[in-house]
Amino acid sequence: MYKSILIILLATMSIYTYGQKKRIYKDSINNIKEIAISGTANKFASNKVSSSLRLKTEISKIPQNIQIVTNELLKNQNITTMMENVTRNISGAQMNEHFGNYANINMRGFKLPSFRNGMNIDIGYGPLATDLSMVENIEFVKGPSGFMTSAGAPSGIYNVVTKKPTKKPVNEVSFSGGSFNFYRASLDLGGALTENGKLQYRFNSMYQYSETNRQFENNSRYSIVPSFKYEFNDNTSITTEFTYQKAKQMLSASYVFAPAEKGLGSLDRDISHIDQNYPSSDIEEVNLFIDFNHNFNTKWSINSQYMIMQYKQLGYTNWVYAIHPLGYTQRMLNNFDTKALNELAQIYLNGEVTFLGITHKLLSGIDYKKLNSKYDWSHIATYDPIPFNLFQPSYGNAVYPKFDRNLELTNIGSGTEYTSVYAQDEIWLLNNKLRVTLAGRYFNGKTNDDYKNEITIKKIIPRAGISFDLTKNFTLYSQYDNSIIPNYGTNRTGKTFDPEYANNIEAGFKKSFLKDKLKTTISAYQITKKNVLVTDPYDINNKLQIGKVRSEGLEFDIQGQLSPQLNIVLNYAFTEVKTIEDTNPLNIGKRIEGHSKHTTNGWINYNFKEESIFKGFGTMLGYQYLVDRSTSNWGMDNKTILPDYLRVDTGINWRYRGLNIALNVNNLFNKYLYSGGIAGTIAYWQSEPGRNWRAMITYKF
Repeated sequence: MYKSILIILLATMSIYTYGQKKRIYKDSINNIKEIAISGTANKFASNKVSSSLRLKTEISKIPQNIQIVTNELLKNQNITTMMENVTRNISGAQMNEHFGNYANINMRGFKLPSFRNGMNIDIGYGPLATDLSMVENIEFVKGPSGFMTSAGAPSGIYNVVTKKPTKKPVNEVSFSGGSFNFYRASLDLGGALTENGKLQYRFNSMYQYSETNRQFENNSRYSIVPSFKYEFNDNTSITTEFTYQKAKQMLSASYVFAPAEKGLGSLDRDISHIDQNYPSSDIEEVNLFIDFNHNFNTKWSINSQYMIMQYKQLGYTNWVYAIHPLGYTQRMLNNFDTKALNELAQIYLNGEVTFLGITHKLLSGIDYKKLNSKYDWSHIATYDPIPFNLFQPSYGNAVYPKFDRNLELTNIGSGTEYTSVYAQDEIWLLNNKLRVTLAGRYFNGKTNDDYKNEITIKKIIPRAGISFDLTKNFTLYSQYDNSIIPNYGTNRTGKTFDPEYANNIEAGFKKSFLKDKLKTTISAYQITKKNVLVTDPYDINNKLQIGKVRSEGLEFDIQGQLSPQLNIVLNYAFTEVKTIEDTNPLNIGKRIEGHSKHTTNGWINYNFKEESIFKGFGTMLGYQYLVDRSTSNWGMDNKTILPDYLRVDTGINWRYRGLNIALNVNNLFNKYLYSGGIAGTIAYWQSEPGRNWRAMITYKF
């Protein structure tokens, strides 16, 4: 099927390029001249989504909570990957601990799937967390977001928008260094390759090496991302992007263990529970992305995209399964190997018609995905010839096993293939003050689980929304949307499970201040998941499908400029996720693990005025505060056992022409910060480093 989609994509390109008529409709947007952005530009806020989100309407008018983390904000915070607290800029989002290779982001109580340029690249235990050297913006879409895909978590998605080729020259080099032997270099080049500007390019690359606050732990990675764009004319273009990411990481090396009764955070923050010469995991991503765009005129356009991603991981993980009360254990080494091939294609048509004086903004298209993934963690062996004491480690005795990897990965595999069709009508009424969105998606797909049970899903998924302008910069909105998630496995009779269905009911408002330089969003939502798997009361080793989970919350976001010198990001979220139906009455009303009930974050950046004696200098200050945190996995008492989390960061920078020098200090008050959970009799957690610093020098030429 995917071959048919690709043929359609290529045929579309042929029709609208080589068969192009000489009469060319010029979109007025293309006639806008480039504007040089001054130092007082709005760096932390945006009111326009990327084309990969398919919507032509500005954010303030869309009946959906969409928040954008800009490239300037990422640079200001001096972070390098999706795993370094990008979530602090979004209400209700947080990073949960895991092995360390991918961004395990939770929002509104559920894990977010990863998108890149509007395409779902999520593969379960991956892919490798995107390096931010290639990133322009990161878009967080809250709720099921049926206009993107209805197959996934009802909490939303995050969409990484990569840097694109440009006519305007881009020449930037950056060097960083910091605590724990952190070293990094990155390069960003771009511009026109021909005199007429029709052929453009962008080239991003980076290399990074870092150790941690724990002994024996180090990671390195590099990426190469060239892209090219060719404009056949003012209305037709094709962009090709190639991504290669390679990493050597020590997966799960950051976990610390103790008996459950001793508790989380009971050992020194910098203690290491791996050993000398702990094996690194080799991770590789190869990705080809093609984007074709054609404007028929100022009101109608078509976009086609194709992506193929290959992901390989030859990995190791460290764990313990039993601990003596005095701290003695046998550390276990597992293989953690992955192979995945993810192919995606989509074709979308945007248009606008006026009928009986009413404007209809139309969106329709087809999405296709085929994912085959295999995992293997069948090899396990201790590497301790004598017991290892977790409380008082003695290193140097480890003998690591050698695993036979000559066989193909066949231990565990899963696959997904689907085609879905989407249609949306955005109706503009009352002199464009009122907008009503009516939409639906037909989903037709199949999945197979670890045990080769195939599940076929055919479902019509509705979506509706409404937004109304009380004033020019004050909009109310409401929406109803749905999602579908496969359930793997069978019940005790051998019947495969139906998918989970989830719906989201949401309302809120969007208000801008100071001539649209400061933007705010407040929203309230209720997400209900049905067909959740629960324990079979007649066979605890099996599951039934009668569970129901509900997530409710309130969110507030503010981004933008308070003055030409002062930029701000501030957010707060209340999140409550609990079971409302279960075979065990004692579980009803109990909280679901993996989220914080209250989160608030802030980041301010002040740049001194041109006439000040501190001209060129800027300062930064931020905080993250998580209250009433549930662990990533409940202990036997089913209680919240993580302390509140408060981290304060600060920084200073100096700009002179094309030069920028920045110094950031994280965890300013040297707090012992960690997250983790309880698995049976074992407590496990990951600690953040104490006070640490990172410096960066960037030069634009």
